[in-house]
Amino acid sequence: MYVTKLQFKNYRNLCDDVVKPCEKINVIYGNNAQGKTNILEALWLFCGGHSFKGSKENEFIKFGEKFAKINAEFFSQGREQSAEIIFNGIKKEVFINGVKKNSSAALIEKFNAVVFSPEDLTLVKRGPSARRRFIDSAICREKLKNAIVISKYNQTLNQRNALLKDIYRHPELKNTLEIWDDTLCSLGAKIIFQRLSYIEKLSSDAREYHFGISDNTEKLEIIYNSNCGAKTGDSEGEIFEKLSGALKSSKKEDINSGYTNIGPHRDDFDIFINDRKAKIFASQGQQRSAVLSLKLAEANVLSTLTGENPVILLDDVLSELDSKRRDFLLNKIKDYQVFITTCELNEEEALKEGKKFLIKEGKIS
Repeated sequence: MYVTKLQFKNYRNLCDDVVKPCEKINVIYGNNAQGKTNILEALWLFCGGHSFKGSKENEFIKFGEKFAKINAEFFSQGREQSAEIIFNGIKKEVFINGVKKNSSAALIEKFNAVVFSPEDLTLVKRGPSARRRFIDSAICREKLKNAIVISKYNQTLNQRNALLKDIYRHPELKNTLEIWDDTLCSLGAKIIFQRLSYIEKLSSDAREYHFGISDNTEKLEIIYNSNCGAKTGDSEGEIFEKLSGALKSSKKEDINSGYTNIGPHRDDFDIFINDRKAKIFASQGQQRSAVLSLKLAEANVLSTLTGENPVILLDDVLSELDSKRRDFLLNKIKDYQVFITTCELNEEEALKEGKKFLIKEGKIS
């Protein structure tokens, strides 16, 4: 797929404008704090309505204005399509091909992208929550129903945690805990099953990329760590039984802590390079190679699943990579539509082709 037009009004610091990118490399350059990342964020919002920066919806609206609007026209699923998101400070409105949708999650089925920012380069060293966000973002873009399941799981988890806190003060409520347990285990099993399936595909592709970037000297593996003992090859039913058993065993600990200690919200995955845990033993260069391999694998898995290449968004990441890794990345994404933000135009041949956009104080030229 590829974007043919991006239009915005009252969006962050950007001047109202229309951007018409080319189908290959699009370089957005300018000094810091001029609005480069805002353009990539606007594109990413069409993947499901959420910012990759974790921004709140009212932050999208330009100061002093009552609403913000972004429109995109793109070629996907064999035809030209359009999408529009309106932020009014209360509830966003989403239109796909002119038809209003009940939820921005509907965008997942139409628009696919992979974003790569400097923060991603620290994925190996960061805490488990960052890696859970990485994998959940990926499986949500695989299937719309995964996003729905994760949303329902989080709602159920919050309700169970609220009950746990009440039980600590009112022990007579203890018997009502089972009301939430079956639902939590059912939804949790679906999430873990999808994560395990995705990790299996991701690991295979990432292994090949990492082998190439390390000159055939390093083997990369990704191992999912489930705190209920679920493993690759388990059926959804088997995972449900393991999760249910582990949740029952942790009931006393849950009541004492006022928090649910078992479930996919506490899981993680480890990255190994040559059978050694990367978080502990890998150099900074090896960690960056591992993350680079993961992001390229993420794009490839999406491409295989949907039958078309996702849009690649590189937010000031080239400056964080050495020449070897930068060249490797640019070579591997040459068949994708790419949007790159950078402070300065580099001399790589790949950046000399395509289209360039200068942004200064929110104005694009």
